Amino acid sequence: MPAGTRRKELGRGERVLPGLWRLRLPLPWPGVPHGNAWAVAAGDGVVLFDTGVHEPGSLAHLERAMDQVGLRLEHVRLVVCTHAHADHYGEAATIVDRAGCELWMHPDHGHMSRAAADPDAAWERRLEVARSSGVPEEPLQRIAQARRRWGSGIARVVEPDRDLLSGVEITTDLGHWTAIETPGHAPSHVCLFQPERRLLISGDHLLGRVSLYYDFGHTPDPVGEFLTSLDHVEALDARLCLAGHGRTFTDVQAHIEANRALVAQRLARVSAVLAEHGPITAFDAVPLVYGEAVTDLNASWWLSETLSYLTHLEALGEVRREGAETQTWATV
Repeated sequence: MPAGTRRKELGRGERVLPGLWRLRLPLPWPGVPHGNAWAVAAGDGVVLFDTGVHEPGSLAHLERAMDQVGLRLEHVRLVVCTHAHADHYGEAATIVDRAGCELWMHPDHGHMSRAAADPDAAWERRLEVARSSGVPEEPLQRIAQARRRWGSGIARVVEPDRDLLSGVEITTDLGHWTAIETPGHAPSHVCLFQPERRLLISGDHLLGRVSLYYDFGHTPDPVGEFLTSLDHVEALDARLCLAGHGRTFTDVQAHIEANRALVAQRLARVSAVLAEHGPITAFDAVPLVYGEAVTDLNASWWLSETLSYLTHLEALGEVRREGAETQTWATV
């Protein structure tokens, strides 16, 4: 549907279970029209898991969604962020200011806070990675200029009042939720599990639609971290998943297996491309891995994902990188 005729997204609230509400919040990104925050009853208020992005009008959408289920920002007693990406953390400072509550989040949030503190330096680092990966200068500058105009999506960097590490518990009327560190999608990622009801707040670790993304460049092997995190979540035996995007779903085990299968498929495809075409740059490998041309919309996502697979295969000793200014990859 053309952008001019696409239906305008609005904040929407709905009850999932007694004492548990989904707040569906619009997002400004093509292909990702909305994300979820989750409100869980806690005494005379709620714990809010994730916040939505910060941009003009975003707070009004959050308030609209909350109003539809009889809640207000002033009811928030605690903000918990599954990870420090803008669509999950962006409004944290605003909500903390309005509600006078604490923020709990994983301490490894430098992937966000460093970029928010010095966005120009963060862009330069991304440009350096792109150049060394073989991205041509002309599209690189065009994309960089467009993205600099978007802003960070974060109201203000606010440090967590408590580090959300594995084993930390959050008390609600539905029982205690236990944090499980699940890096891979982002270094700061955690899931929250309610064992008696077997409820999982999964952030972006598990989604209803299998969609892989790794925040590349902050840890040595995000793909390896993601696969280990899948093992940790599988052991929980959750029966209802409350994901960061899309509807709730019950076939949690099937989603875990589908994620593993897609990772294995992508790794095998990267290996096959290198065996046939290597040494090759990561950028030149992208269309061969995905079977589609690189565009301004998919370039950053697919390049980050491909680099993550390459570094995972490198950690396994199956591929090697060559060169300094422009790196190429080949099978060992």
